[in-house]
Amino acid sequence: MTYEFEGKTEKEAIENAANELGLNRDQFDVEILESQKKTLFKNGYVKIAVHTLEDEADEGFSSSFEAAKKTVVNPVPQGEFEEKLIDFITNVIQKMGYEVKAEVVFREEKKIGIKLDSQNSSILIGRKGKNLDALQLLANIYAGRLGHEEIRVILDTENYRIRREESLVRLAYNTADKVHTSHKSILLEPMNPFERRLIHTTLNDVPDIETKSEGEGLYKQVRVIYKGFSR
Repeated sequence: MTYEFEGKTEKEAIENAANELGLNRDQFDVEILESQKKTLFKNGYVKIAVHTLEDEADEGFSSSFEAAKKTVVNPVPQGEFEEKLIDFITNVIQKMGYEVKAEVVFREEKKIGIKLDSQNSSILIGRKGKNLDALQLLANIYAGRLGHEEIRVILDTENYRIRREESLVRLAYNTADKVHTSHKSILLEPMNPFERRLIHTTLNDVPDIETKSEGEGLYKQVRVIYKGFSR
């Protein structure tokens, strides 16, 4: 969801948003809508749009897949919902022209993880995981049509989710080092909500570094900024 807040400074506007929504700073993206610097005759003014991530993010999917390695889970669909969901995912991928085997790897409250085994895993993943994200979105829409809007469906193949998370953590720290050295901000590649949140939380406690999401739509970019210096 999106909300708008105001303040004399950007920091004050963000603090107002966090207090009003009852969220931590890493639980929402900030987009500056309007900014006016303080002058001799006018006070400073900043208007921001706050995009909460709770409805979009796949929070904890990698940890769930990691835990699944240590837990024996019956991969056979349990009940009509899981049977229809597996059939739907399999049929969609087969209509794309690829053979696949889909099986359940974890079941949690309001969350189910499904692993895709295919000789064409790289195609199913796509560039930066966009094909996998699209398939996952379709699976969640279908789950909703089956009357299970509360359940989050998470797809993975070849442990891509875990590998991607590890790669993003390294990217975050490497980028912070470059920003520290150059004192210039760096704009990262477009990312989905979970990936952006991972960057924000990874760098949240790094001294002299702050992050902001920029852009519109689902895939936005994170800017890593050195505090106290202009961009």
